[in-house]
Amino acid sequence: MLTAHDSLEEKIKGFEAGADEYITKPFQPAELQARVKVLMRRVAIALPERVQKTSKVIAVFSLRGGVGVSTFATNLAVGLSQLWKDQVALVDMVLTMGQSALMLNLPLRNTWGDLAKIPSEELENDLLKNVLLNHESGVSVLAAPRTYVEGETITPAIATKVLDLLRNNYPYIILDLPHDFRETTLAGLDAADEIIVLIAPELASVRAVVGALEVFDELGYDREKIRIVMNWVFERKGLARKDIENVMKHPIQYVIPFVPDGFVSAINLGVPPVISDPESPVGTLFEDFAFALSKQEDKESTPSAPTSAYNRVVERIKARHHSRR
Repeated sequence: MLTAHDSLEEKIKGFEAGADEYITKPFQPAELQARVKVLMRRVAIALPERVQKTSKVIAVFSLRGGVGVSTFATNLAVGLSQLWKDQVALVDMVLTMGQSALMLNLPLRNTWGDLAKIPSEELENDLLKNVLLNHESGVSVLAAPRTYVEGETITPAIATKVLDLLRNNYPYIILDLPHDFRETTLAGLDAADEIIVLIAPELASVRAVVGALEVFDELGYDREKIRIVMNWVFERKGLARKDIENVMKHPIQYVIPFVPDGFVSAINLGVPPVISDPESPVGTLFEDFAFALSKQEDKESTPSAPTSAYNRVVERIKARHHSRR
């Protein structure tokens, strides 16, 4: 409480009402800051480590297929895991023939379909963890259902409950979303802290992104949490970046250059380039994407035991800063 009431009786009333601290006016800003910091440390000590950590949900989306949504989502999830050696959940919300498990060469032992058999109110952490597929990179995958029929049994209530449980247990959750606005897709978009929208430099893709942005505006999503990534899925003759940005009225934050063979072989083998060749142009690109999209508190603090991926990213950042001088 910050108040001009400075009598002992008023202070007692304040603490009895539930105040953790009571400061009377006039006050010094430095004292206020110090007391707030003490309270925050006290709360951090009292809470379990799992609760202290914030989570970040990143949705990867496009209304047009063939622009690399699943590839981006998979490499981003692995990149985050390799950067921070922390738990990352990759959630395949393409409930009709999603491919996230395939991209990591994981057998479909468990899928979303196993969760559909349980009432949403009965879903709990242990049950969800038993359904996730664990990859050696540290990524846990919630795989798409095996069949179209199973996919239709996933309700928005189930999707929302699953995402809530994941947020309580995973520092990073990456959503591989379908090319539509069905209710389960909206559940994922609503849960997202950032939305990555993939675009190719061609007219149909630009039109799809413009339509998606219009829907986002109608849904009340803040444009600040939307990131546009342009993927050059063909070698040349694409539309100019400036022209695309003018039509979208939104900047393109990141660009993936044309890679003739790397992504196809990675998909066929189930080994993303950020794993198979992290120091290749594509591997470094996704490591940099992962760092750029990381939580602010992770980017602002040096890990006690930095990973190789972290060291590579930091060296590239230093090199870029040096070259600008």
